[in-house]
Amino acid sequence: MAPGPDEGEAGLFADSAVPSSVEKEPPHYHGHRDRLREKFATVGGDALPDYELLELVLFRAIPRRDVKPLAKALVARFGSFAEVVSAEPARLLEVEGVSAGVASDLKVIEAAGRRLARGAIRERALLASWSALHEYLRATMAFAPREEFRILFLDKRNHLLADEVQGRGTVDHTPVYPREVARRALELSATAIILAHNHPSGDPAPSAADVAMTREIVTVLAPLKIVVHDHVILGRNGHASLKGLKLI
Repeated sequence: MAPGPDEGEAGLFADSAVPSSVEKEPPHYHGHRDRLREKFATVGGDALPDYELLELVLFRAIPRRDVKPLAKALVARFGSFAEVVSAEPARLLEVEGVSAGVASDLKVIEAAGRRLARGAIRERALLASWSALHEYLRATMAFAPREEFRILFLDKRNHLLADEVQGRGTVDHTPVYPREVARRALELSATAIILAHNHPSGDPAPSAADVAMTREIVTVLAPLKIVVHDHVILGRNGHASLKGLKLI
């Protein structure tokens, strides 16, 4: 005798139904996160590609989603890990998947990197550690989206008194006033300064305007017995020293 409608339907669902007590498997990225954290602990951050280091940062802000696609999208958009964390928040928010919390975490990473780099030079005589100085300037300025003009004020032992951004401008120009530079140096009792600014285009080659402005600052400071040790120009593709190029 053929089963009735109720009996046949019950038999069909009885064979294919999933017991309610069976838990869903965790998403695949949970295991990936553990593996990536282990990789970081084993080989260190320098061995990771930019997008994997960025994934580790994104884990905190995005706890329940695979963040690898977003990390790769950010690197593709901005170019590198350094350029991602240096990007302006408004530009970060243009990328799908980036929330205000994600943008905030990225800017915290940028601030932490600058603080670490500053700590590496604060107690040193800067003229005895040019490599540390260049690393610090690269970390603080090389990837900024707009021009920044920075001055490092030094005491008679060439130790850092203050590190100040004197101006921010457009993508290719920052106004600098030599007499304001002199005034601030006198306020701090500085005996020497190092000038620095970035070229957002990526090319650190000095322009004619860069050279002329530097020479004007040298001229204004000379009667005050304040030495301009160098003017360093930073770009994504390296740095240029006006002193090294014999332009000052």
